[in-house]
Amino acid sequence: MARLIKQRGLLDHRRAYYAAKMAINGGLLAAAGAAFIVLGDSWWQVLTAMAFAGAFAQLAFIGHDAGHRQIFRTRRANDLVGHVHGCLTGISYGWWVGKHRRHHANPNHEDADPDIEIRVLAFTTEQARAKRGIVRWMAKYQAFLFFPLLTVEGIGLHVRSIQAVLRREVKAHRVETVLLAAHVVGYLVVVLLVLSPLKAVVFIAVHQGLWGVYMGCAFAPNHKGMPTLSEGDRLDYLRKQVLTSRNVRGSRFVDFLLGGLNYQIEHHLFPSMPRPNLRHAQRLVRRFCTSRGVSYSQCELLSSYAQVLRHLHAVGMPLRHPSIRDNTS
Repeated sequence: MARLIKQRGLLDHRRAYYAAKMAINGGLLAAAGAAFIVLGDSWWQVLTAMAFAGAFAQLAFIGHDAGHRQIFRTRRANDLVGHVHGCLTGISYGWWVGKHRRHHANPNHEDADPDIEIRVLAFTTEQARAKRGIVRWMAKYQAFLFFPLLTVEGIGLHVRSIQAVLRREVKAHRVETVLLAAHVVGYLVVVLLVLSPLKAVVFIAVHQGLWGVYMGCAFAPNHKGMPTLSEGDRLDYLRKQVLTSRNVRGSRFVDFLLGGLNYQIEHHLFPSMPRPNLRHAQRLVRRFCTSRGVSYSQCELLSSYAQVLRHLHAVGMPLRHPSIRDNTS
């Protein structure tokens, strides 16, 4: 399959696509900024905050692709794009790339995937039973709390980024310190200069909250609710990546909305494949998996969220019903 993918040029870089994509994102960001200045101290800025949330998500998708070296051949060029987009969104590019690579190496592995090591959520019954205090109560009702919790995910990304840079957990910590400081100071200064304190608070809450929800809704369907792996599981590369991933079926609008992450199986098998090529690789990958009896999971967008919520609800059930917990221990 890898030879066929390469022969068809699906691993070739698509610089023109990404140049156009970044130009469109830049135009969207500039338009939102112009609207912000023109509207001034107005409650209409809530709409501008919504536009900024969408723009930030699209910028983050480019940062994701740069982290996988999908845009350029060289690491330096991809890292430059990644750091610029990290500055624009207020995320530490170095911290996120390190975390995301660990995820790709061990997707849905309960001991090695940082994406299922979330303090306020449990993705396995073992994780749920290990929770204590308020976090344990949250795990009981996590299916109901999932989307509300996403409203603070944007702030969480900023906080974890700053922590990683201050602890020097990233290589270019000096550069990233300057970039994150520029983002935080620039963002707050502009918002507070244009808006009154109350409107500024509302603007930040709407912007950061919706951005967090958008990012969570883009990443959650990919693996949540799919099989989890433990230390005793021994799977080859194909099965480890495919069985733990879920594709989201849809049109090119879904491709745009989710930043290509809806082709999660193809992305995990070929992380450096440029985003626009994933759609073309899907038929080849699915046929290959079917011929070898490897389950290939794909569903509609709303169905993916339903599966995530059902899984979270089932994981929290032993905490809601101790008798079930005792019977399964």
